[in-house]
Amino acid sequence: MSTATPTPRVIAVVGPTAAGKSDLGVHLARQLGGEVVNADSMQLYRGMDIGTAKLTEGERGGIPHHLLDIWDVTETASVAEYQRLARAEIDRLLAEGRTPVLVGGSGLYVRGAIDALEFPGTDPEVRARLEAELAERGSGALHSRLAGLDPEAAHAILPSNGRRIVRALEVIEITGRPFTANLPGHDAVYDTVQIGVDVGRPELDERIATRVDRMWEAGLVDEVRALEGHGLREGRTASRALGYQQVLAALAGECSEQEARDETVRATKRFARRQDSWFRRDPRVRWLSGAAADRRELPDHALTLVERAITA
Repeated sequence: MSTATPTPRVIAVVGPTAAGKSDLGVHLARQLGGEVVNADSMQLYRGMDIGTAKLTEGERGGIPHHLLDIWDVTETASVAEYQRLARAEIDRLLAEGRTPVLVGGSGLYVRGAIDALEFPGTDPEVRARLEAELAERGSGALHSRLAGLDPEAAHAILPSNGRRIVRALEVIEITGRPFTANLPGHDAVYDTVQIGVDVGRPELDERIATRVDRMWEAGLVDEVRALEGHGLREGRTASRALGYQQVLAALAGECSEQEARDETVRATKRFARRQDSWFRRDPRVRWLSGAAADRRELPDHALTLVERAITA
């Protein structure tokens, strides 16, 4: 008597920026009868299209995409809120017999969606004190403190990301434990196959530089200028997004547009290294080469990997 072969309930496509996750996600969703659930924290924001490399309607190829354009640029990002929204979409798709394909490079958001993560609460007094210190001393000083308290968290958080540094220090003060200690083991709430898109450093750096050039040519500066009129500069999360932060500085006369462009490339390369480091620490991620020589075969290799997981 034969038994039915279990199928992975969720597919997650992860890896650094510019590795080719979005296109692969569309392909897998098409082949597996699925729909895409966004796991890029900045693509959650309405109007942030060019700078986040958000797929156009045509590039989505008719595949429904969820959790795009749901927050105004003035809203502060919340992983806990994203977790609630993502799981609602995943559960809905599973109930409809569709395969959720989670796509994105925001590591904590991916884990929040698929793993048993509970996020510590907040203490308004602690938060207010740390934010006041951030305004007075700058993010670099707080990042140095974080490095002493939790080196792993400091490695994962950019020194310029004051909001995340404040949150990490707040959690440390509230719980009495390192911020990273509040991330439990890899206990999944869904049967998930995680596919990591692996691109060699020299090629990835070249792709990032090319992507930034295309963003500028596509009108990133005009996009940021328009969003500035909708409160982007006041948005605590959106204003720190790669590309947007740099263009805002140029619009304020703090640097030239070329300097903003060059800094966007440098900052994105640093960010990609942090993304890669984050996902490398998860032993469940199955890595596929996304190098130029293998790019045409990447979708087939990814499908083979999924099929192997089904029969394992």
